[in-house]
Amino acid sequence: MQSKHGYSTYSKKAALSMDAIIQQYGYLVKKIAYHLLARLPNHVDVDDLTQAGMIGLIEAYKRFESTKGASFETYAGIRIRGAIMDEMRKSDWAPRSVRRNGRAVTEAIKELEGKLGRDVTDNEVSEHMGISVDEYHDIMRSSMSTQLFSYEEMLESEHGSNEINIESDDSQPYDVVEEGGFQKQLAVEIDKLPEREKLVLSLYYNEELNLKEIGAVLGVSESRVSQIHSQAAMRLRARLTDWRD
Repeated sequence: MQSKHGYSTYSKKAALSMDAIIQQYGYLVKKIAYHLLARLPNHVDVDDLTQAGMIGLIEAYKRFESTKGASFETYAGIRIRGAIMDEMRKSDWAPRSVRRNGRAVTEAIKELEGKLGRDVTDNEVSEHMGISVDEYHDIMRSSMSTQLFSYEEMLESEHGSNEINIESDDSQPYDVVEEGGFQKQLAVEIDKLPEREKLVLSLYYNEELNLKEIGAVLGVSESRVSQIHSQAAMRLRARLTDWRD
């Protein structure tokens, strides 16, 4: 079996050296780094993302077990994304005002949807917050780079990789069960999103299109795609508050 890049599926870790792994799967690190870069501030250096991703690749090499039923490429992709996102979280590059505004939107969405019992619109949330729609959209654009909670892993599992265990060996059983429950609920909530938001997430995470490409598919600007993505992320945060608090 071969991947779409022409490489044979990696089934026996011992068959390749560390150098060979880096050479063979380095393209995957760069691909994921550039994909995530589109969601981050302009000052973020892709080389920093790539370096973190390489650490994820090495970690994948050390932990991968071919008997789990998933290909090394799929497993490594999860580890690489996780390593990059962990590094960005540690860097704490987002201004406090951006995080504060993001939390305000999340709280507004949760309150309104709880009251109305349905998806709420941009206009309704902005009115509830006492700001203009343009100001609301500015918050969405700014918040795009802070939406690093990883539903990538859950989306990977929908494509046949649900046997992958990305927990460390010393994870407590309760933590594993809790994370599994969160991923299942996340899948449920994604399915409940408005169709356009769900489509943007699918095109970005499943099809791995960038924002410009998604805009071409939807017939909207790249900026609007960013807003839709952030709106979906905020809505998911609001609906999953009880899991993450």
